[in-house]
Amino acid sequence: MAKLKRIVKFLDEYLNIDEIEDNSWNGLQIEGNPVVEKALFAVDAGMETFTTAVGENADLIVVHHGHFWKNLNPSVTEWAKERIEILYEHKISLYACHLPLDKHREIGNNAQLLRLLGARIKEEFGEYQGTCIGWIGEFKPPLSVKMIEKKLNSQLKAECTVLPFGKKRVKTIATCSGGGGLRIFFEALNKRVDLYLTGDSTEIYHTAKDAHFNVIFAGHHATETLGVKTLCEIVRQKTKIETLFVDIPTEL
Repeated sequence: MAKLKRIVKFLDEYLNIDEIEDNSWNGLQIEGNPVVEKALFAVDAGMETFTTAVGENADLIVVHHGHFWKNLNPSVTEWAKERIEILYEHKISLYACHLPLDKHREIGNNAQLLRLLGARIKEEFGEYQGTCIGWIGEFKPPLSVKMIEKKLNSQLKAECTVLPFGKKRVKTIATCSGGGGLRIFFEALNKRVDLYLTGDSTEIYHTAKDAHFNVIFAGHHATETLGVKTLCEIVRQKTKIETLFVDIPTEL
């Protein structure tokens, strides 16, 4: 077991939660038991995640997508009240880390996507509010688009949508887990990488085709599981508490 304050301090510092402007209220969102014996890690806050934590006798939940967001009404009423009451009733804490977990060079979602595929980090990518949240990686030797798709489908349990309009063999790849939108798509295009990998699909079919550019959409949820999984293991090693990653797929 470990004190909640010690775990929160470690997470805040390890993830550098104040390093980037974010729409998420990163850090401890709900305070529960002051002592933690078991922590559950998941991608999303929600009733299903919270009831799973109750069933697992977890004292702490760590998620990528938390409950409180800066552009949403913070009132704890109706559905939000029902959701949060589960945590208070069982004295379970909730910790959230959004963009800092995407951008972390070691255990972040984007770094882990490159590691999964066997690419080496080359440079920063994906500018957001003056800070990069993604990475460009390099394959040595290059991989085929088909092989990259196969790895993502099998190891992430993803169902990739592939726009194979560029080079058949990929040497450089830009990653933006979750969703990068049009702006980051065009950044990847302008960087002249061989492949852009992201989660959410964007209406860029004809632009990618006309520019002879490869794009893979691997799903928002699937591309954001790796960082949470890796953080789960890091916390277990550093704090000696029991940790558990639970995947609750959204099909998105």
